[in-house]
Amino acid sequence: MERFYYLALVIVLAMIVKPDGWRKGSGYFIKPANPPLSAADSDSKYRSAPERISRDTEYRIPPYTGVVSTSWLSMTLKAAAFLALLTFGTLVAGCYPDLLEVGAEELVAGLESGAWTSVELTKAYILRIKETNPVLRAVTEINPDALSIAAALDVERANGTIRSALHGIPMLIKNNIATNDQMNNTAGSYSLLGAKVPRDATVASKLRKAGVVLLGKSNLSQWANFRSSNSSNGWSAHGGQVTGAYYPNMDPSGSSSGSGVSSSIGLAFAALGTETDGSIVSPSSANNVVGIKPTVGLTSRSLVIPISEHQDTVGPMARSVSDAAYVLSIIAGKDENDNYTRAQPWDAPPDYTQALNFSSLRGARIGIPRNGFTQGPTDQPIFDAFDAAIRILKNAGELLGNGTIVLEADFISNLASYLSQLTSNPNNIRSLSDEANFTHHTTLEEYPNRNTAVWEQSLSLGYNISDSRFWEAYQYSFSFGGEGGVLGALKVHNLDALVLPTNYSPRVPARAGLPIVTVPMGFYPSNTTVVESRRGLVTVGPNIPFGLSFLGAQWSEETLIGFAYAFEQRTHLRRKVKPFLKPNTQLADVICT
Repeated sequence: MERFYYLALVIVLAMIVKPDGWRKGSGYFIKPANPPLSAADSDSKYRSAPERISRDTEYRIPPYTGVVSTSWLSMTLKAAAFLALLTFGTLVAGCYPDLLEVGAEELVAGLESGAWTSVELTKAYILRIKETNPVLRAVTEINPDALSIAAALDVERANGTIRSALHGIPMLIKNNIATNDQMNNTAGSYSLLGAKVPRDATVASKLRKAGVVLLGKSNLSQWANFRSSNSSNGWSAHGGQVTGAYYPNMDPSGSSSGSGVSSSIGLAFAALGTETDGSIVSPSSANNVVGIKPTVGLTSRSLVIPISEHQDTVGPMARSVSDAAYVLSIIAGKDENDNYTRAQPWDAPPDYTQALNFSSLRGARIGIPRNGFTQGPTDQPIFDAFDAAIRILKNAGELLGNGTIVLEADFISNLASYLSQLTSNPNNIRSLSDEANFTHHTTLEEYPNRNTAVWEQSLSLGYNISDSRFWEAYQYSFSFGGEGGVLGALKVHNLDALVLPTNYSPRVPARAGLPIVTVPMGFYPSNTTVVESRRGLVTVGPNIPFGLSFLGAQWSEETLIGFAYAFEQRTHLRRKVKPFLKPNTQLADVICT
């Protein structure tokens, strides 16, 4: 250990004496640089053959140039950052951080110092996916051009171009977020295999422009859990059955199942998920990660396969509040292709990393709506952990105690709208009726073993969102989640937020499009009796995690992130349970071979 600290000191001194660092790099003093390349432009520059890992898969990603930065002072700051990495990071094989736990700032410090490259980091993540995917099936497709793009981003960094705080860092995105490249966007169905879109989904485009390496597509509950009444979380025809890493055959929750599992065991730095009602926060909770479900309209849904324009939202899933805040800061903002984003109360959204304050809970008024949940037979460990969390929050702030019609009609209209934008549609899927017909007559979709009851309910409505009957249903649903739910409680009791076990948090805020941030809160004890779902997945069992959710009003993400960060930093509960299955590959395995 003493030799390690001497090495750290030598590294820092070398970087300060040699301002260029080990490899020519840059800091964070920024100014505009070259315009971005489009996905189409980069296709011709960074093309490679698809690599297959799981059930008919293809992949790819382009780069972009953004901002330049050079400064002697920034090199000194980098040296200090790398020393912090070495001193405080979770280390394996000498000087390399454990990819199971490493955060953005540690990864960037290593890139800036020249300790590793984006190519080496991307290779390590690809190997980790290949190690675990035969069991966990968390990733449907790996981008075949990820390494080429990582190499281009390394060149940019060496030339002094830094696009964002996440330049050169690999992420996964859910397999319902479109990319205009070789990767598919199928929502887990064979019906959309080979379909093409005219451009990237806006959130994917923002990540590209920020220099994030889009590593691949994470598996999901097919059609974001809006198909069957008898399927299972994390199953899709195209990707197979996702399972969690904290207990054998664990239910990963859904629908952003693969994003949750991938983030939890370090198959990427972080992942994007989508939520209509619980699909970010629930798998984040079950997989021991942080999930941010943004206000509807904070992040664009353009070219994200939809369920409901009134409830759908896109958000990050990561191993820390800090990492999730970095991602949210990139993907948030207005988009002319999504009218809901025009409701944002600012020209540009906040930098959510500025909310990462240990003292955020000081003076906060947080409500505990205990009348909002009823304890089930297996919930005692959750409520014990919740009571412990409440004690922590009380020490830091002030706590006070105590429609599916919309989704069905939205899905009919919003799915048709997405399908109408496809530039290639091999199976000629134009409507929900077409999709149901394809599913009923395609063996790979496993119908009727996994039914289409949700679609049949939607189609039986007999109308879509243009009908006057829809508006009445929407107003009722919104009031239940708004003035009759979260918003009413916040107003009446003059609260900054509400706090609930994540298992109980999604439904009411979903009706009004309100934000939630979930953080790890605890896990089931080792003597827990195993409970299985009808499909044989373990829903309750030893070491399976669960989370704590902070709920707030529209556009209150800054406040909620601050509260979640303050709680996380006081508890570090994620570190107290380890997955039963995790990859062995580390950066050292790539760099030292």
